[in-house]
Amino acid sequence: MQIEVSGIPVEIVKKDIKTLRLAVLPPDGAVRVSAPRFLSDNSIRRFVQDRTEWILKQRARFAALPKPFRRQYISGEPLHVWGREYLLQVVEHIERERSLVLAEGQALLSLRQGDTLQRRASFVKEWYRDQLKSEAGKRLPLWESRTGLSCRSWQTKYMTTRWGTCNPAAGRLWLNLQLAQRPVEYLDYVLLHELAHLRIPNHGPAFQAILEQHMPQWREVRRQLNTFAASPMLPVE
Repeated sequence: MQIEVSGIPVEIVKKDIKTLRLAVLPPDGAVRVSAPRFLSDNSIRRFVQDRTEWILKQRARFAALPKPFRRQYISGEPLHVWGREYLLQVVEHIERERSLVLAEGQALLSLRQGDTLQRRASFVKEWYRDQLKSEAGKRLPLWESRTGLSCRSWQTKYMTTRWGTCNPAAGRLWLNLQLAQRPVEYLDYVLLHELAHLRIPNHGPAFQAILEQHMPQWREVRRQLNTFAASPMLPVE
């Protein structure tokens, strides 16, 4: 559901929660309110109206940020893989299969002649998916062993506002494809974070205690990871 308050579009998501939650999201300042199912629309509207000044300040802050880099997948662009920067070198062929190979600081991207920007982006996105699946497939069992927590299944998908998410009831985790661009310690943090949510659904003291036990520096890792949240490098779909 969407409403408008003082000219600001606001997305309303009703959930099984007890309190209202307001978020202004990067990169363009979209406003989202998570609300208890029993709360009336008028109560939600008043809640947003009381916070209009704060919302406008957050939207202005996002508007002042540099615009996200719009990738073209051409030679000379930077490509980040597990925290390391490579320079993209693109070669087009008539029949050769598409490929992406990392070597000596370069990312050698072989494409077919006539590949559109969307086709290039789709290939690289799937390449990132393979990288993430391979690394997470090795690291997730380690964290499950350390914590005694385990998921029934996990998947990858492109997300613009979260690094990971989980469904505790189904025991399922999702990992953001963009993690494959960042240092692997950030993947470790997201895996631990989402596994902890399988036991503790909120971010309270019990949840934080799990993180403290297994990753004492988790706050600093989280801070560093979230500095990337407003600057996605994959095309937004």
